Amino acid sequence: MSDDDDDKQRDEMFAQAYAKTRKSLIARLDNWEDQKTWDEFYQTYWRLIYAVAIKSGLRADEASDCVQETILSIAKQSKRNLYDPEQGSFKTWLMNMTRWRINDQFRKRKKDTAMSGGDWEDDRKTAVIDRFEDPKGDLLARLWDVEWKKNVADAALARVKAQVSPKQYQIFHYYVVKQWDAKKVQDHLNVSMAQVYLAKHRVGSVLKKELARLEEDAE
Repeated sequence: MSDDDDDKQRDEMFAQAYAKTRKSLIARLDNWEDQKTWDEFYQTYWRLIYAVAIKSGLRADEASDCVQETILSIAKQSKRNLYDPEQGSFKTWLMNMTRWRINDQFRKRKKDTAMSGGDWEDDRKTAVIDRFEDPKGDLLARLWDVEWKKNVADAALARVKAQVSPKQYQIFHYYVVKQWDAKKVQDHLNVSMAQVYLAKHRVGSVLKKELARLEEDAE
């Protein structure tokens, strides 16, 4: 399978999860003020929460529920001003909120499995939740850091895509993100070498600002 096929398969998986989760979440936020802000928050962080939930051993439907419950919990805490920046970074706070919702999903699975007469221990062997409950949180912290960096890059690129022309973004995507040779990009997209370098400069400048903004938000 080619890299493009892998990318398409991953994008399709995320697209399905996005459509299902966002529709349900927004409905549950329907009566709350400033829904636009929460939609933007969802757009920025849902992939991170979903990816960590999947890698912790949750199924796709459980991971989608985890995304919803995490963001709803954050929204409720926000309304009551329970997040205190003096107590730690937003990045760490979001990690802990996600971990608790992951734990909730495994507890729910245990309950459902017991009610159906299934073997919870066999099911649990495929999960890493026991290690997530380590007070030091080393495994989750490492996983979170890896996925955080990926998510920041993806979120920044999504914002950049809305600010530049489709052609410039396409050139940048092949030349910088996929790291194609400049000549290959030129031939593949039928553009000049000057256009390739111009797109790299212009889109790269916007990307740098968005990355800085996202990292600042995480502090």
